[in-house]
Amino acid sequence: MMKRRSLLLTTAATAALPAPLLLGGCGFAPRRPQPLAFQSLALVGFAPRSPMAATLLRSLPADVTVVDAPQQAQVVLESLLERRERAISVTTGFGQVREFLLRVRFTWRLSTRAGKPLVPPTELLLTRANSYNEQIALAKEQEQVDIYQSLEEDMVQQVLRRLEGVREL
Repeated sequence: MMKRRSLLLTTAATAALPAPLLLGGCGFAPRRPQPLAFQSLALVGFAPRSPMAATLLRSLPADVTVVDAPQQAQVVLESLLERRERAISVTTGFGQVREFLLRVRFTWRLSTRAGKPLVPPTELLLTRANSYNEQIALAKEQEQVDIYQSLEEDMVQQVLRRLEGVREL
């Protein structure tokens, strides 16, 4: 009986401790972004109001400067293809759309200002299904905009992880 009581008291005392104190001793550490091997970057080939370029600019570390001229940058990130796509995936027997597939496709490469390739042309494709109902068409249009933004943010995180892997300039 005594062992049971002490076990319950120990468990209750442990549960009252904050989670960071419990995780501190096990070696857990939140993932931190790796420092990039360059301090200046030029974005080339993006459309004038590209949502992908805007998301990239927001997500870059504070110690990286984005310059306009590729000659002034240590590395050049070139957009080869950036496209939002929408395809019908499910229809009813009456031909009404019930689901769309939303895709974001982005092809890019990274090189030095001298043209030495650091990351070869790489294509990223993310897809998400989105239900549709014509009775709430305006809400579904806004939902599609939100899904595209989410896909682009995910894609930018993939690009940044790839940029973290560049070690030689």
